[in-house]
Amino acid sequence: MELQITDGIVRGVRGMDAPMTERAIRARTIANLLPLLCARAGVKIVHNSDRGYTGIRFETKADGPIVLEMPTGDEPFRLVQEFIDPDKSGRMEVELRRFPQIYKPNGIAFMTAEFLRSHGFLR
Repeated sequence: MELQITDGIVRGVRGMDAPMTERAIRARTIANLLPLLCARAGVKIVHNSDRGYTGIRFETKADGPIVLEMPTGDEPFRLVQEFIDPDKSGRMEVELRRFPQIYKPNGIAFMTAEFLRSHGFLR
């Protein structure tokens, strides 16, 4: 399933309504290569216009969802935990890990799944 967030409104998109940008295609490719353990975590592709990213969102047992953000330009992939409410220091997100773009989609899927599993985010 894919979600689109624009002006604070969340809506599901399917088929022809889904964005066909380079980042969206990359997110779909990586999401299709994730292991079953991640699929059980409620994986969704998110196109967030408000925060300016396209990513793969994992509903984990942490305080908020974890998002693998697709890079723009030469930037790395970012694995970010989003908070529902700001923490004590006022942050709405914390970066957990970065992956360089030198890896193929199956490598990014594997490293993301192993990071989430080994740090206790997935059951």
